[in-house]
Amino acid sequence: MLTMGIFNKSQKLGEIVAMFPKASEVFMHNQMDFCCGGDKALEEAAKEKGLALREIIEQLEALYKEYRSKINRDTDWRTEKYSDIIDFIVNTHHTFLKKELPDTEKLVAKILKVHFIDSGEVLTKVHKLFAQLKSELEMHLVKEEEILFPMIREYEQNPSKNLLDKIAKEIESTENEHDTAGDIIKELRKATDQYTVPPTGCYTFELTYKKLQDIESDLFQHIHLENNIMHERLKKENSI
Repeated sequence: MLTMGIFNKSQKLGEIVAMFPKASEVFMHNQMDFCCGGDKALEEAAKEKGLALREIIEQLEALYKEYRSKINRDTDWRTEKYSDIIDFIVNTHHTFLKKELPDTEKLVAKILKVHFIDSGEVLTKVHKLFAQLKSELEMHLVKEEEILFPMIREYEQNPSKNLLDKIAKEIESTENEHDTAGDIIKELRKATDQYTVPPTGCYTFELTYKKLQDIESDLFQHIHLENNIMHERLKKENSI
C-alpha cells in the first residue's frame, strides 16, 4: 500500500495505478495514457503533455489523502488469483463493451445523418474511426476469451514453462492490439476536439460523445488491468 509522499517523478504510470487505482482519475483528467503508455515514467508522461510535474504529484497526493480519510478498500489486483482477475475483466469490461459498442454505433450513425450539413466533416471521421475501433475490439474480446484467458486459467491450475512460453507469445499479440485500440481512441479524441459538442449539437449528439468517453475510460481501465498487472506478473514469472 502507498504511503504519503511516495509519489515521485521516476514511477511508471502503470505502477502508480497498480498500487493506487484511483490515480487513474488524475491521469484520465490530464489525458495521460496509463494503459498502453503505462511503462512511461511520471516525469516523461507529464512532459509529453506539457504539464507541470509538481502539480500532477500534488493532485495524486490530494486524492490519496482523500482516499485514506474515507478508508476506502479497493481490490489489490496484484495479489489476486489470475482466474479472479479474468472473471472480473470478462464480467465487467467485456460485458460493458459488448453492450456499449453496438449501442454507440447506432448513435454515431444517427448523428452523422442528422448533423451532416453542419458537422459532416468531423462526424465522417468519427464514424470511420469508431467502426475501426468496434471491429478491433470485437475481434479482440473473442481472442482473449477463446485463446489467452483459457491458457492462463490452465497455467494457474497446472503451471509449466512450455505453457508460459505460449502465453507470452499471445500476450505480445494482445498488447499490440491494445496499442491499436489506444491509437484509435486518441484519434477519436483529436477528431472530436476532446469530445466537444458544437453549438448545433442536440441531446443525441451529447449522448453519443458521452458514450465515446465512457468507452475510452472503461477501455483504459481494462487495458491497464491486463497490461500492467496480469501480463506483467506473467512476464515476471516467465523470466525467473
